[in-house]
Parts: sequence; C-alpha cells; structure tokens
Amino acid sequence: MQLVLAFVVLILVTMVIIAKGWGDFGVSCLCYNYSTLRKFYVTNAIPYVNAPPHIGHALEFIQTDVLARFHRALGEDVFYLSGADENALKNVLAAEAAGVSVADFVRTTTAAYEDLQSVLNLSYDDFILTSDRERHWPGVEKLWRACLASGDIYQKDYEGLYCVGCEEFKTEKDLVEGVCPEHGKPPELVREKNYFFRLSRYQEELEQLIASDSYRIVPETRKNEVLSFVRSGLTDFSISRSKERARGWGIPVPGDESQVIYVWYDALANYITALGYAEDSGRFQKYWPADAHVVGKGITRFHAVYWPAMLLSAGLALPKTLFVHGYLTAEGQKISKSLGNVIDPSELGKKYGSDTLRYYLLRAFSPFEDGDFSLPRLEETYNADLANGLGNLVSRIASLCEGSTLEFEDYEPTLGKLLSPELRAIMDNFEFHRYLELVWARISALDRFINERKPWELLGGREPKAADRGLQEILSKLVCEVRELAVLVAPFIPQAAEKIAKQFGDRRIKLAAPLFPRR
Repeated sequence: MQLVLAFVVLILVTMVIIAKGWGDFGVSCLCYNYSTLRKFYVTNAIPYVNAPPHIGHALEFIQTDVLARFHRALGEDVFYLSGADENALKNVLAAEAAGVSVADFVRTTTAAYEDLQSVLNLSYDDFILTSDRERHWPGVEKLWRACLASGDIYQKDYEGLYCVGCEEFKTEKDLVEGVCPEHGKPPELVREKNYFFRLSRYQEELEQLIASDSYRIVPETRKNEVLSFVRSGLTDFSISRSKERARGWGIPVPGDESQVIYVWYDALANYITALGYAEDSGRFQKYWPADAHVVGKGITRFHAVYWPAMLLSAGLALPKTLFVHGYLTAEGQKISKSLGNVIDPSELGKKYGSDTLRYYLLRAFSPFEDGDFSLPRLEETYNADLANGLGNLVSRIASLCEGSTLEFEDYEPTLGKLLSPELRAIMDNFEFHRYLELVWARISALDRFINERKPWELLGGREPKAADRGLQEILSKLVCEVRELAVLVAPFIPQAAEKIAKQFGDRRIKLAAPLFPRR
C-alpha cells in the first residue's frame, strides 16, 4: 500500500512539474524547505552571579528573547540559550565577603537570575550553569584537549596586572590613570605560572574572517574597533589560574590539578557545552554554529577575538553573527554591581508588567549606543505609546465592533506573510527601536483612518446588518488590521499580543479590560 501511495505522489509531482515548469516548482520547494527546516540558535552572555541582576542584564535578556520569538514566528527551529557563570573568582570573593560557602552563595544568587524568566517573560529553551559537572565540565575539558592537540596551549611564568571585575589581565594602555575604565578600580599585580593560548597564531585568519563578515560583528563601529585591535597585534593570553588564587573553585586543568581553567575560557564554552559538545550529540550537530551571540560592549573582545580563535584551534565552526549592544546608564554612569547603582529589574517588572518594561527598553534606546534609564521616561513612554497608542486603538475598535457579527476574510495572519523586506532587514540588523517605530506608525495611521471615516456615524446606534456594506468594510478592515498588529508586536510584547489575538479571534467581538490602563 505504501509503495502504491508513493507511486501516486510521484506521478502527481511529475504532472505539476510538467504543468508549471521545473523552475517555479523547484523554487517553491526550496522556499518551503528553507522556511520549515532552517534553524536559529541564539544566546545571551551568561552573567557573573556575584550579585543580583540589574536592569542592564534585563536589556540583554529581552533583546535575545525578541530574536528567539521573532524567528520562531517565522517557522524556524529556534534554540535560545541562557545561563549563569558560577566559576568566576569574583563569585568566590563575594561569597567570602558574605561569610558563606561559594556553592551556597552562587546557588542563591543564580536563582535571582532564573527568576527573571517569569518576570521578563523570557522564552529560553535551556539555562546552563558552569558549575554543572555533568553537562558543562566535560565539554570544557574536551575543548581544552582539542586546543592542546593543535599545539596552541603552553605553560610559562607570568607577571601582570589583573582586574578581578573584568576577570582579565590588563596592559598599561588598557588603563585610564591607572584604573580599569570598566570598573573604576586599579588592577592587582599577579605573578604566577599559567597556561597560555597561542592567540597570535590566528591574527591574520581572524582579520580576514571579520573584515569579510564571515564572522559578522554588528554594529559596524564595533567591527571596526575589533579590526583595529587585531591589526595592532595579538598577543597570547593566559587561560589558567593557580588553584591557590582561585581558592580551588572552578574546573581543574586536565592533567594538572594545581591549575584551574581561566573563567573566560570556561564561560565561553557554554555555547557549545549546553548543546552536548562533549558527546558530539545530535543537538550539537543540529544547532551549532550559533546564528547570533548577544553581548554587551564590555565583553566584545572575548567574543570577537578570543572565542573564534579558540574555535579555530579546536576545528569547530565559527558563530555567524555577534551583536554588541550598548550599556544602560544611570545619571550618565554605567549601571553595574561594582559601582553600586543597580536598578532591580524584578521590582520594575512586577510593578509595571513585563510588556511595559520590554517595550520601553526596546523602543526608547538605540541598541548600539548607551542610554540613560529613567523611570519618568518609562512612564511617559507607557502612557504615550502603550496606553494612548496601542491600547486605545484596540479599545476603540472593540467598542465599534461590540455585538456585531462581522464579515471579514477568514485567514490566519502570520509573521512570514506580514513581514515587509524593510522590517526583515531591520531585524537582521538588530534595530529593535526602528522596527517598533514603523509598527507604531501603522498604529497612528489606523487611528487616522478611524477619525477620517467616522464609522460611528454609520453605526448610528444600530447593529450593522449585512446590507450595511460601507460599515462592514470599515469594521472588517479594522479587525483584520488589529489582528495583524498583534502578530507584528508579539515578539516584543507577547502578553498584549496574545490578549489582542484572543479578543479579535472570531467574528463576534467583545469588549475587554484595557490592555494598558492609563497611569
């Protein structure tokens, strides 16, 4: 029976090819396979858990979540990875200051980051911990051995200036008046014997890959900064610390228990260990390389230079794109745990709702530049764009349609159908603010349409009948438009989008509570 069915299908396919021509049929098949089989693997940087999360973390998590939701809505096979970096020396020092064990300390603090999943409505598929001895450690050890086998790991005595905040050795040119510009503190002088990675070996190859966009860095300004750094000459970097200085916390160097693997070598590997790199799992084969890494500008060098060099050494494919976002500031200063000006995203999310916080962070700031976070501006944006914008439009349309049985085209709007080439290009360039600007221009245009056509005059207190063609056309257009808006905004404000889709899901529209009550 199966053979008969297969034969019938083959005949039908042949008939279509003859009728339509192979060109059209082949293109349609290729497009179908691309849209249904394409994968999209996206990650955010895993934060140190030496202190609770701040609003800067929320920005990055939300940006990454929007990308994941956007590509899922396009029908792609998405895997979104988040996690926590628990092996850093700064975590050890924070635990000592708190008077608790490192294990207990990171367990408690990591929980605060995991709580953001519900507070910010994040849709990640996995949350990897670098302290996980079963999932993470074997992959890090495998990566180390692969780089060692390539001749890129060697040992030597070293003396240098170390910034614990950055978890990185600094040169004099990295400092401003003797202090780390990122953390505002002078580094400490460290002398010890470490293992080093031959970064210098990959200078020409990295330059070519980055300059040609084979490894794409967005925005262009960050790409140019990285190229300038690479062309200035790459030096080998330390990838281990003495067990004594690491307080015995972290992953031991394979074959040398006196050393602990450098936290960045360890942390960067999370992007492959979570997929099952250690056992070369089906998930790793399916999703690697990453389609997009989302990181803050302070860790560009690790992701744009160190990480691709490590992958080249290990014989692994490079990620496709590195998106580098700017910082949020408070009164012009970078928001950070070390500076003590932290804004708690959990409190904001609980007070204003996840959609409000998501929208503000994505719309009010350029993703590539620093932006000053302001509660008054958040509330202003909420009232102007959400309450008086989208929320008011939805209420107006629902009020006009209440109790009516409408006639409109029976179709299910999808992002793939609605996405213009301009919007697609904007998202491919991570310009979230511009995407929302264009969608909100459509909201404004729809408001103007209602004001110009004045459907309430046609309604005149009556329930619209089938004969009222003019009114039916206006109301049907409004419902179709608002359903499409729900699809377009769903990656950004998913809760509101779901409510709109439910409210306007059939031909009999009902009033509902305001999406965004005025404050």
